[in-house]
Amino acid sequence: MNLRFSNWMTQKVDSRIWLSTFFISSAILVVTLVLLAYPGRFNDNALVLIVAVAAALATIASTYALTSVFRADAPNRSDSAADARNDKVRVGRGMNVVAIGGGTGLPATLRGLKAYTDNITAIVTVADDGGSSGKLRRDLGILPPGDLRNNIAALADNESLMTKLFQYRFSTGDLEGHSFGNLLIAALADIAMDNADPQQNSLTVALVETQRILNIKGRVLPSTLADVAITAQVKLANSERVIKVKGESKIEEIEGQVSAITLEPERIPAYPPSVQAILDADLIVIGPGSLYTSILPNLLVPEIAAALRATDAYKIYVCNVATQPVETSGYDVADHVMAMERHVGRGTFHAVIANNVYPRLNAGITQYVSLAPKHSEIYQRYEVYYTDLTDEERPWRHDSTKLARAITDLFKPQQAMGIM
Repeated sequence: MNLRFSNWMTQKVDSRIWLSTFFISSAILVVTLVLLAYPGRFNDNALVLIVAVAAALATIASTYALTSVFRADAPNRSDSAADARNDKVRVGRGMNVVAIGGGTGLPATLRGLKAYTDNITAIVTVADDGGSSGKLRRDLGILPPGDLRNNIAALADNESLMTKLFQYRFSTGDLEGHSFGNLLIAALADIAMDNADPQQNSLTVALVETQRILNIKGRVLPSTLADVAITAQVKLANSERVIKVKGESKIEEIEGQVSAITLEPERIPAYPPSVQAILDADLIVIGPGSLYTSILPNLLVPEIAAALRATDAYKIYVCNVATQPVETSGYDVADHVMAMERHVGRGTFHAVIANNVYPRLNAGITQYVSLAPKHSEIYQRYEVYYTDLTDEERPWRHDSTKLARAITDLFKPQQAMGIM
């Protein structure tokens, strides 16, 4: 037992994080419970919320700390948990897949493909500045965790209690609007300071530890660690005037139509493990998701775009099922593809998957993306694969199973020709 404890104490930052988290959250829990013993003197609702968060963190930390003890004697354990996870190329079964996008559309791809392979890397935008993510970004100076959180949850066991806790969103009190997962990632990033730059929070270590808690299939990486914002050119509704709007949350509030976006700053470095994942992939899936605020912000990172052109992987763009106000109102499939080409040029993908079924049941006011015109130039440049992709309950979204089947069906001929 002494040897095991000694080995555990010599491990890297992962064990130290959880040991510190356990003691800190336990101390907060004890103090808060003492304060609750004096009703009326303090804000009881806030204290109850603090108790809930502290108890959850203490439980998670103690569980992982105990797991670390038993893992300490395991042979060939990597000296760096973060490096081992981020440098992973192929583990377990299946093709090596990279999926690129944001926090609402991309999880559909991940949920479907995890049934076919354990080797999935999600590369996610970090330009969000609204809601819980935006508040944490402004208050704590960390990259927005929301899109990363949603994709981590998509690769986890959807039925597990830990996943439900991770996605839990507070609806009252000072924490209203925050998800527990965002707070957990922010707390871990604050605890695990990056060894290379002590002045910055280590999001990468926080992501590795979060993914380990949920025991996900694959990994989720940011496209960049730079503090980046989206600037859009928007043509105002009922006007010929074009204005510039900075910030994802501000873009969504404008009445008009986005025509182009840029990143500020423009020449930002990519996160190196994300670039390497693209170069090592067998299959790359771009989307689905908001065209201008989830997909293109990843592709406008110069090294990401360069890696997409250099990789030997088969590359598929998944077009959205429905149009999106402000971003893609009135767009058909060809419009989506041409917008991609205007921003990043050709050669970013080989094929396009798009929906061709438009159910009215449960559709509400959904405006579906229509097929590309018969003589569209995209048919000369890309393999275009139409099929039913709609979710039965929410037909404006992709059904994960249908989407994964379409992706694998399109990729099978490439496997047969030796693209693996």
